[in-house]
Amino acid sequence: MTDESPFRSEPSARDEAPQFVLPLVVRMERAAPPARTDALETAARAVLTILSDPRSLGEGEWAQAVRDWQDARIRKVVRRARGAEWRRAEALDGITVPGKSAEVRVFPPVPLDGWPKDLARLQVSGTELEDPEEPVAADPGAPVLWMSPEVEMSAGKAMAQAGHGAQLAWWELSDEEREAWRAAGFPLAVRTAEPARWRELTTSGLPVVRDAGFTEVAPGSCTVVADHPALRG
Repeated sequence: MTDESPFRSEPSARDEAPQFVLPLVVRMERAAPPARTDALETAARAVLTILSDPRSLGEGEWAQAVRDWQDARIRKVVRRARGAEWRRAEALDGITVPGKSAEVRVFPPVPLDGWPKDLARLQVSGTELEDPEEPVAADPGAPVLWMSPEVEMSAGKAMAQAGHGAQLAWWELSDEEREAWRAAGFPLAVRTAEPARWRELTTSGLPVVRDAGFTEVAPGSCTVVADHPALRG
């Protein structure tokens, strides 16, 4: 398995296609912000949820938008909302995915310059979150999205990258493996790899996200390795 071109920075035919973006909104109430790791895991599950939703498949109402998005660069943008902003976002067509402390709403892809106004007005930069305690070790038998220990990212950027990693794993699975993952509720963990482990992961043949460099990180940076049990050699 090799790096997937939709995320990479080299010019390709994908750059000539109309560009779309997958919007994700994380709920950020002042009194109860989500834990960082839970927000990353919930964002990844939100991406898998919309990819597997019947409305995104075949002749579903979101299917053409999803196809157009996947024919171009695979962009995801995470914005944050609270209070009335969150209620307005929930009124728009989409899916809210709950985590332990996080809520993420994912929407069908929109043109890069065609965001609904109630989403376009939400803030995107500077989304910072913390873990109140160190995450427990990931279950070795479950899917893990390994984040790079070498690349500094805001929580919003890291949520989008976790979503990229989940999508790469999804693309690599068979229909039966996808259905089993979906039926189980998309269990997964997001963890930062130790430096030595990261070097092993990036040369293991597992799917690797290489960021296109639109925001925060240098083009071509390896940000996530998608480690699903079905993809391990």
